[in-house]
Amino acid sequence: MKVSVFAILKRTFEEAHGKSMYRFLLYMTGVPLHLLVYLFYLLKRKDDTYEATMADVEQELAHEGRKAIYFEAFEEQLLRKAAFFQEKLSNEEIHRQAEKLVDERFKEEVMLRTEGRHGVRKVTYYTYFLSLLERPMFLIASLVPGVFMYVLLLLISNPFLKYIMERLVQSVFVIIGVGILVFSILYISPFDPASNILGESATQEQIAAFNQIHGLDLPYLQQLWNALKGIATFDLGSSFAGSEDVASSIANKFPITFTIAMFSVLMAIVIAIPVGIFSATRPNSFLDTTFMFIALIGLSIPNFWQGLIFILNFSIKLNWLPATYSPGNALSMIMPVIVLGTGLTASIARMMRSSLLEIIHEDYIITARAKGLTKSQMLWKHAVGNAMIPVITVIGLMFGGMLGGAAVTEKVFNIKGIGSYIVDKQFIPDIPAIMGGVVYIAITISLVNLLIDILYAFLDPRIRSKMKQSQSR
Repeated sequence: MKVSVFAILKRTFEEAHGKSMYRFLLYMTGVPLHLLVYLFYLLKRKDDTYEATMADVEQELAHEGRKAIYFEAFEEQLLRKAAFFQEKLSNEEIHRQAEKLVDERFKEEVMLRTEGRHGVRKVTYYTYFLSLLERPMFLIASLVPGVFMYVLLLLISNPFLKYIMERLVQSVFVIIGVGILVFSILYISPFDPASNILGESATQEQIAAFNQIHGLDLPYLQQLWNALKGIATFDLGSSFAGSEDVASSIANKFPITFTIAMFSVLMAIVIAIPVGIFSATRPNSFLDTTFMFIALIGLSIPNFWQGLIFILNFSIKLNWLPATYSPGNALSMIMPVIVLGTGLTASIARMMRSSLLEIIHEDYIITARAKGLTKSQMLWKHAVGNAMIPVITVIGLMFGGMLGGAAVTEKVFNIKGIGSYIVDKQFIPDIPAIMGGVVYIAITISLVNLLIDILYAFLDPRIRSKMKQSQSR
């Protein structure tokens, strides 16, 4: 059945209004519209008969002596309850509890009789606005002042877009939290940037001048606000050491680390997933044992040792590959990519094998085989897709670790990436440089996790089912 856009907007507004976060966003994005509608609502309330009808009902119930009847009944109930549970309650306590129950019961009765009289309903701003959403003329007239709110409603009316938007909002809060945490740790750090940069011979006047230039003499909250504002506007200022522009330095160094990490992930996926599938389909075979033994070695090898061994053999002895990284030289990336991706390749291979082995023995796979599906059809149509769900989680988590932990590999191969940049700056500590590097790594990891969540929506039938159910309501 085709649903009109007005019904979609009304239904979405009702559902979103029930959640505090969405309710806040709906009113914030539609502030101009809600101010205008609220003025009309106040004028309508003057003509509302609900309050007058309620006052009449209260007088009628008072003349009937309802409060006295309710009080007598509740007082008797409380006395019997106290006697049954052997509670010692004073007459004043019973009287106070009875009066409270009487007030609640009286209000309920007034409301029931008021609403039962000629269909009178209490008009609130929410119900008034909801009724307006059903009118085409209101939508046309309110399109300009409420355009942002309507865009938000249309976005959250689509389950998939809502799914993405919620995770984007979560990522924003994660990034803010990372920024606050990193700045606070640097702020309470025992290292003094002025003394470390100016040297032991610096006078108190020089240290004070340095702190004033870089805003280190400001209160904690003001420094934190300046740091977060700089991150949000991509204006990180100058580093304490060398007075280099932090944003430009990160823009030059971050792509190097990101490129190496991406190639490492691609290498791991291309090698590890086929190996994991092969091992799972031939468990305990010679090749399975060999592959898993190699994967265990890959997990156990430290990056710095593996890098040094590679340089010793492939650069010094065989002279096949350059020992240090050179921008524009593709050969110089081979060893860093392999060193950084070795641990990820081993982890993915082991996870793929264990996940696929578990899936193969599930009841629905056995049922598929019983229905006549070949082993190949069962594997590629039903098993591999479900087995990839935990593998994707491992890839996302370890990709973040690769970005943050690439400093060791970068130092070994003399790569001027973001990892070595943060390490060089942390002992000063150069707050703008460290804040910028760490937070922008956090932004990248959040975006990667968002991509993983989107992949979940495609791979996990449970998430797809929830989305379809939400859309069909």
